[in-house]
Amino acid sequence: MNRLNVFLLIVVLGCALSAVSASNKQRQIFIDVQRAQSEERQLQQDFSQLQYQQSALSKTSRIEQLATTSLKMQPVTTGRTQYQYLNYDPATSKATDAPLPAPVPSSAPPARGVKR
Repeated sequence: MNRLNVFLLIVVLGCALSAVSASNKQRQIFIDVQRAQSEERQLQQDFSQLQYQQSALSKTSRIEQLATTSLKMQPVTTGRTQYQYLNYDPATSKATDAPLPAPVPSSAPPARGVKR
């Protein structure tokens, strides 16, 4: 009978240690899940802020302002625009520059719909 009691005591101690170990693992997993959820919330907040900044930086008015102030760019006007024309010969598969059309005299009235 004595051997049976020792065996049962060892089995009970083993079960108790197993229960404590399982409880500790469960607690660690719960802490990891909480950290992951907190990190997810922070990343979602950062992503939303970056989307807002991207939309603010890509506004046309801001781009135009930066282009004119820091890059010294000017709006396109018909008087300063140069057109390149190409002649394409399918037989030789080559394109050559075509002669430029004669410039419009500045004294001529502007074309319909064109503002100066």
